[in-house]
Amino acid sequence: MELTVGQIVEGKITGITNFGVFVDLGDGKSGMVHISEVAQTYVSEIREHVKENDVVKMKVLAISDEGKISLSIKRAAEPPKKERNFERRTQPKPDNSFVWGTKQSEPASFEEMMNKFKVTSEEKFSDLKRKNPEARRTKRGAGIR
Repeated sequence: MELTVGQIVEGKITGITNFGVFVDLGDGKSGMVHISEVAQTYVSEIREHVKENDVVKMKVLAISDEGKISLSIKRAAEPPKKERNFERRTQPKPDNSFVWGTKQSEPASFEEMMNKFKVTSEEKFSDLKRKNPEARRTKRGAGIR
């Protein structure tokens, strides 16, 4: 049997280590399932999920040039299907009457925008000075003796 990446195969677990599971795929081929590919959840102890001589379905992840076959048990299992709730909403849709900004009937002039920018930047700068008084800027070379 020729293996291809993405194929689902069955194999018999022949060995368990702390980093993964070794599997006999038949026809003299064997592969390994890394601990991270054993189950959909975090696996700290592999033996809680599989035992030697178990026959499991796996997905072929990779086949190296040397013939090493990387497998995944969790990717061979179908992901759990989410149930959809098709019930109608009992709450009305939210009212979108709140406006996040001020609406102006005509665009502000350049001078008005610059004045507003100066005021807000001075407010922010004074807030920063109040919160961190030690972070005042000094001239270069000042304080170095």
